[in-house]
Amino acid sequence: MHGLASFRAWVSAFLLLAACGAPLAHAQTNASLEHVLDAMDAAGKKFTTTQAKFVWDQYTSVVKDTVTEQGKIYFRRVGGETQMAVEVLDPSKYVLLTGGKLQLYVPKSDQVMVYNLQNNQGVFESFLQLGFGGGGHALLKSFDLEYGGTETVDGVETSKLDLVPKNPKALDMFPHIILWIDPARGISVRQQLFQKSGDYRLAIYSDIRLNEKIPEAVFKLKTNSKTTFQTVSPRD
Repeated sequence: MHGLASFRAWVSAFLLLAACGAPLAHAQTNASLEHVLDAMDAAGKKFTTTQAKFVWDQYTSVVKDTVTEQGKIYFRRVGGETQMAVEVLDPSKYVLLTGGKLQLYVPKSDQVMVYNLQNNQGVFESFLQLGFGGGGHALLKSFDLEYGGTETVDGVETSKLDLVPKNPKALDMFPHIILWIDPARGISVRQQLFQKSGDYRLAIYSDIRLNEKIPEAVFKLKTNSKTTFQTVSPRD
C-alpha cells in the first residue's frame, strides 16, 4: 500500500498543479539552451507515439525511504489529444489518460479510481509529457529555464535543463524540475521532480522507441464485470 499511497499523492499533486495554470511570458535563452529547445521542438513536430521502460524512485525525506516502481509508459497523439498509458509492475497498477480523465486501476482490489481533469487536461499533459514530444520552446510559457551543462547518462551525453515553475502555486509545490535531454533525439531520458519537503521523484527511462505503432489494447484497462469505479477528488 505504501507504493500505491505515494503514487496517488503524486497524481493528486499534478492535478492540483494543473489547476494552477501558468502565465504566458517571454524569456531570454543562451545558445546552448536554444540548441536543446530546437531539438525538442523538432522531435515534437514528428511525434506520433513514444514508448519506454521506466524506473520510478519516490523518495520520502521524513522517513528517508525510497519506493521503487518499474514498468512501461506509452504516449500517443490522437487528433489534438495526447493519450498516456502506464503499466506498473509489482504491485500491478495501470494508469490511463484519455478523454479528459485519468484512471488508476489496481487489479488486486479490482478498483478503478477516476480523476476528472475537466478543462485542465492540456496542462496536465504538459507535465506528464515533459521531454516526450511536448516540444522545447513551449516550456518557456510555464517555466524559467537554465542550461545545466552536459552529463553522461547510460552512455548518452545529455543536456541538463533546470525548470522552475512561473506560477506561484506550482512553484510552492515543485521548486524545480531537472530534465536530462538526449539532444540527438530531442527527448528526456531522466527526470527529477523536487518538492519543498525534500521529497523527490526520479524517473529513469530506457529502451525508448519513437513513432512506432502501439497496439490499441495498451490504451484500454483490463477490467471485468466486477470491477468497481470510484471518482476521486485531487485532495483525497
